Amino acid sequence: MTVASLGALTLLSAAGAGAVHPLAVLTILAGVVLVTLVFQAADCYQVSVMRTLLPQLTRIMIGLSLIFGAFIGVPLLFDYTPDLPPDWLGLWFGLTLLTLLTMRLALSILLRHWTRAGRLEHRAVIVGGGEAAADLIRDIQKQPNYAIRICGIFDDRKNDRSPAIVAGYPKLGSVADLVEFARIAHVDMLIVTIPINAERRLLEFLKQLWVLPVDIRLSAHTASLDFRDRASSFIGAVPFVDVVDKPVADWDAIVKRTLDLLVASAALILLSPIMLATALAIRLDSPGPILFRQKRYGFNNEVIEVFKFRSMYHHLSDPLAKHVVTKCDSRITRVGRFIRKASIDELPQLFNVLSGELSLVGPRPHAVNAHTNERLWEQVVDGYFARHKVKPGITGWAQVNGWRGEVDTPEKIHKRVEYDIYYIENWSILFDLYIMFRTPFALFNTENAY
Repeated sequence: MTVASLGALTLLSAAGAGAVHPLAVLTILAGVVLVTLVFQAADCYQVSVMRTLLPQLTRIMIGLSLIFGAFIGVPLLFDYTPDLPPDWLGLWFGLTLLTLLTMRLALSILLRHWTRAGRLEHRAVIVGGGEAAADLIRDIQKQPNYAIRICGIFDDRKNDRSPAIVAGYPKLGSVADLVEFARIAHVDMLIVTIPINAERRLLEFLKQLWVLPVDIRLSAHTASLDFRDRASSFIGAVPFVDVVDKPVADWDAIVKRTLDLLVASAALILLSPIMLATALAIRLDSPGPILFRQKRYGFNNEVIEVFKFRSMYHHLSDPLAKHVVTKCDSRITRVGRFIRKASIDELPQLFNVLSGELSLVGPRPHAVNAHTNERLWEQVVDGYFARHKVKPGITGWAQVNGWRGEVDTPEKIHKRVEYDIYYIENWSILFDLYIMFRTPFALFNTENAY
């Protein structure tokens, strides 16, 4: 529920026992939608804006006033006078504005407190040392309420060209060391201080760093360029060139997680008869546990334990994925052959979604030792780990396009990764919904599912 809707509810409550005009309700609902869209366009849902007082409240007042003016002006342009009590629109505007300003003021105070306490900080690493890095660090520290926590500096140059300590921060290693450090330390942002005109060096760095699920920003505080808000980002007044954005961040991550929880919960309820019948069939078919657990790669290369219905004989199960499942594989039980073809064996992964290890939609989680022709998949595909920039999913863009089942050639894993990267670079909630819609139809293609 948006904050604007609170004003609408307040208005309806203020109406008391009197009859609520249907057109007034439609007008209020339209206002809620428009307020949300206008505030999104004005970046009113960005944390950096929410921390401010006067700029935030000014955007709120201007946005709401524009919408109020539209509700008055549009009917006049079309010579249409709505049959609406004259006090309804004004009352909605006043109560909504008062509610928004009050709540945003309280939110700003709360966010500032959380920032000072370090709960909203962004963990950042400086790539490239020397005087350029020192100047940047000092400029960032001058910004009011800055929420950047610099973890250290990484630079390929030796100490004679790049000091071991820069502005009080240590040089922790080379750029090659940074990839592993960023994963372990859960870094949110990489700030590159290399000059914009050093193209070759920049490309070498980006080739190593783009596989990380982080924002990559190029420092532009010394560049004599005119930056537009949409072409760059700012920490206070310090400008940065946006090189790579974290695929799912801020409110997008909240919306995606909410969708996961709602759909996964509903799916568990609706599919519970199928899951119970499958569990019973597995128990009657062969001895052993009903569920099979396997270690797979999750978000940011973290190893997670994924649930499946057991489809192999227990004494022949392969939790380390040493042997690829093939057609007519003797390790598969009678029940297992059916549930693998129908993808019923994947249904327990809905519990992984609820726990936050998986998403409903994303690149499929691969086993840690997954391989083709005795070569691990990260050795087969250059940039393979870039598919771990988002949470893995129960279904994905590769799967609905026919790339599911056995991976027995390098071409098949190349194609899977190609579709996974496309999904990551073009992610949206609508894209997720489209993939979910196509998933049941994709299950009819069982050519490689065994």
